[in-house]
Amino acid sequence: MKPARVIKSIGNQCTLETSEGRILPGILKGKLRLKESESTNPIAVGDYVHIEWDATAQVALITEVLPRHNYIIRKSNKLSKQTQILASNIDNAVLIVTPLFPKTSTGFVDRYIATAEAYHIKTILVFNKSDVFDGESAALIDDYVAIYEPLGYTCLRTSAKNITGIEELKLLLKDKTSLVAGHSGVGKTSLINLLAPGVNLRTGKISKQHGKGMHTTTFAEMLHLPFGGYIIDTPGIRELGTVDFEKAEISHYFVEMQAMMHQCKFHNCLHLNEAQCAVKQAVEVGTIHPMRYYNYLSILNNEDNFN
Repeated sequence: MKPARVIKSIGNQCTLETSEGRILPGILKGKLRLKESESTNPIAVGDYVHIEWDATAQVALITEVLPRHNYIIRKSNKLSKQTQILASNIDNAVLIVTPLFPKTSTGFVDRYIATAEAYHIKTILVFNKSDVFDGESAALIDDYVAIYEPLGYTCLRTSAKNITGIEELKLLLKDKTSLVAGHSGVGKTSLINLLAPGVNLRTGKISKQHGKGMHTTTFAEMLHLPFGGYIIDTPGIRELGTVDFEKAEISHYFVEMQAMMHQCKFHNCLHLNEAQCAVKQAVEVGTIHPMRYYNYLSILNNEDNFN
């Protein structure tokens, strides 16, 4: 039997899609539940699994989780030393960005990008609500694009309200499995409703007190795209996959640093105060953007500037 795929997962229970397109309820077989895991969830959205049908219970028993091509994790909310796998087997990591109401900081963008780089996932930055930003806020988007586009990251301006940029986004997502993330309030749900009509996800309101959105997504879910492919809608995210990074490897996930790290005098250079550091020299002359370097240091020092 061909593997089925997990399209929704809550604890040990999930919803599965077979290779024939059948939707089945699923549950982990007992022996799999007993296995120790560094993550709090032994199965995740996007997993391919082998199943056997339990006719008595009318449920598919997951007998094996196949090796993951990649995945993205976050810190567990309950157990800080454990992690939760947000999704697996992903082609694109899409981050919805807004400069204000709510603000997506470059620190958050760089943590997201570093996570995607670590797991060999292509990053797409979508600057949403372009219809309401002008003047200073529009210039801020231009600044973001000027930082990330030269590094090879796709940057797209969209408006769910004016239906702009949607066709371009569809082309990027067609026939791919794309994880879509962003702070609550950036318009993620409205964009998903445009991409997958009929899903009708509930949109949230912006908190007047904090200018941030209120969570409407409570668990990751994989949704069919009518033009081909899947999107994985994720809860509001904060602690991303940098939780398991070794300090020496963090600069590997900043592509401009990775390209010149072999020019440093020391092979284990952390690009702090070491002599003849090519990365530090590049920052000084402007080849590496100072904000990117600042965000690198923040991840290195495990500082929280990622709101």
